[in-house]
Amino acid sequence: MTTFGHLEDTDIDIAIDESDAGERRGMELAERLRLVAAQDPGLAQELVNSLIIALDKAMEGNFREYLDGEAREAADRVLADTVSPSGNS
Repeated sequence: MTTFGHLEDTDIDIAIDESDAGERRGMELAERLRLVAAQDPGLAQELVNSLIIALDKAMEGNFREYLDGEAREAADRVLADTVSPSGNS
């Protein structure tokens, strides 16, 4: 019979619940964006801009309400660029 020692939550590398899984996926995405930015800053900016636009669309135009400071200002610039002169995206 094999005896296993006491396991702590930190010994297990799996998400405990769905919010942890989402946070882990977000951290992985951020790391990948950093890698792209190191190689091609322009491409990384395009990817971030596309992500902001997609998140805003998915949240029915309310994405910026979840941001503050510089992040909100950056999102405002990106989203302002996506609005046509007639006011439609």
